[in-house]
Amino acid sequence: MSGRTRRAGLLAACSLVLAAGTLTGCGSDDSASSSADPELEVTGAYMPAPSMDTMAAGFFTVTNSGGADTLTSVTSDLSDDVTMHATVDGAMREEKSFAVPARGTLDLASGGSHLMFEKLTHKPGQGEKVSVELHFAKSGTVRISMPVKPATYNPKTGR
Repeated sequence: MSGRTRRAGLLAACSLVLAAGTLTGCGSDDSASSSADPELEVTGAYMPAPSMDTMAAGFFTVTNSGGADTLTSVTSDLSDDVTMHATVDGAMREEKSFAVPARGTLDLASGGSHLMFEKLTHKPGQGEKVSVELHFAKSGTVRISMPVKPATYNPKTGR
């Protein structure tokens, strides 16, 4: 084998090694993929003081800095009947679950998606804190305390 043939073979081998190294750097980062574990934080929870003895609403924001999750149900000592609702074209529609997108938010806000507490065990008063359990498909149960605010409460975030 001549020196020129040997050098050409060596250059070809080096090119393959460099290309393989470059390609392995292009793989997906598990921490950024949707299969990563969700990292949830619930903020801004509140319940406007209900005007009726039998029904109340609840609002909060779930911020997710990880992979996708799903809010599958909600329970509370205040009611055996807590449902999730979306507002679509001005009409309220019951939902079985709410998606919590990877690196995104789920916002339950006045005029939009929200919780409905029906058949209340008692009418909660302003200043009371309602214990709520949020059940997620991947993250399990997250317990929050939902303060009861004035019926006209309008948070600074616009919810």
